Amino acid sequence: MTRTVLVAGAHGQVGQHVTELLAERDGTARAMVRDPDQTDEVEALGGDPVVADLTEDVADAVEGCDAIIFAAGSGGEDVYGVDRDGAINLIDAAEAAGVDRFVMLSSMGADDPVSGPDALEDYLTAKAEADEYLRQSGLDETIVRPGELTNDSGTGTVEVGDDIGLDAGDIPREDVARTLVVALEHDELIGETFELLSGDEPIDEALATIAPN
Repeated sequence: MTRTVLVAGAHGQVGQHVTELLAERDGTARAMVRDPDQTDEVEALGGDPVVADLTEDVADAVEGCDAIIFAAGSGGEDVYGVDRDGAINLIDAAEAAGVDRFVMLSSMGADDPVSGPDALEDYLTAKAEADEYLRQSGLDETIVRPGELTNDSGTGTVEVGDDIGLDAGDIPREDVARTLVVALEHDELIGETFELLSGDEPIDEALATIAPN
């Protein structure tokens, strides 16, 4: 079934991969960007551009969508304004518009921000609070928490778990994006939060081990 998926942060490094993957799977990727100058780039990836700012009204961007993948990030410049409050703003807009399915790109370490590096504490705290807000919402959520991101080519194989450890490894952004898209397609992952690193198991098979039988 073809559905319209809003990609928040479509011009970001993970978001570009997500947009392209959705287009390849014959879905409609509504590619949300803040800067109008970025619309041509996401359109070239197969996305349907929409200009909206997570810190402002996003109702028009959400309207008519069937699902949302949150791949936006502040790049460390405004973690509470974008990574937390921007996510919360989009969650509220999704509920108001009747968009049930929401896949969140979070971060490994968000379960215990104070135990991570000092430089990441605010970021992980922002992610943790956004994740918890999503869990408490009425949406059908899946929360994906990758480790350190790289720009290596994706392998299509990963490791998943619920307590891997913040310094246990890394993962290409391309594989994170593919995991977000695959997770969206599996309703059995609704309500699940999992950590993600590069590994030896194909993504579909790895995700099949998460949900309870």
